[in-house]
Amino acid sequence: MPDAKRVRPDWDTYFMDIAHTVARRSNCCRRQVAALIVSEQRIISTGYNGTPRGVKNCMEGGCPRCAGDAASGAHLGECLCSHAEENAIVQAAYHGIAVRGGTLYSTISPCLLCAKMIINAGLREVVYEDEYHFSAQTRALLRTAGVKCRRFRRKSG
Repeated sequence: MPDAKRVRPDWDTYFMDIAHTVARRSNCCRRQVAALIVSEQRIISTGYNGTPRGVKNCMEGGCPRCAGDAASGAHLGECLCSHAEENAIVQAAYHGIAVRGGTLYSTISPCLLCAKMIINAGLREVVYEDEYHFSAQTRALLRTAGVKCRRFRRKSG
C-alpha cells in the first residue's frame, strides 16, 4: 500500500545526502568535505579530504598546517591533506575504474587544482552544494573545458 507521506528524494538530493555521510569519514581537523563520482545513476567512487594513505591522520597531528593556527585559506602549500575531489578521482584510478563521462557530486565547490583534475579525468558535470573560494578563474576553466557546473540547492519543505 503506497504511503502518501513518503517523499522519495530526487537523484541530486540522494547523491548529495550520501556525500554528506561520506564527509563524516574525513580526518581533516579543519573541514569535512566529500565527493562522489556517479555514472549512470551509480556511485563508482567516493573521496573525502584528509592525509594521504599511510600518513598519520590529520586529527592525530599528521598535517602540521591543520594542527597549527593558520587562518582559513592561508599557507595552503604546507597542507598535507588531499582534497575530496582528488581522492574520489585517485581512488577510482587506484581500483581501475574509469570515470570519463561521469558526474562529480561535492559538498563544496572545487578549487582550481581540483577543477584541472576534474577536466583531465573526463568528468562531464560537477554538482556542488556550498561555495568555498569558487573563483571566477575556476568557473571559467570548467566552462571552457565543457564541464557543466551547477549548484545544488535543497528544496525546503
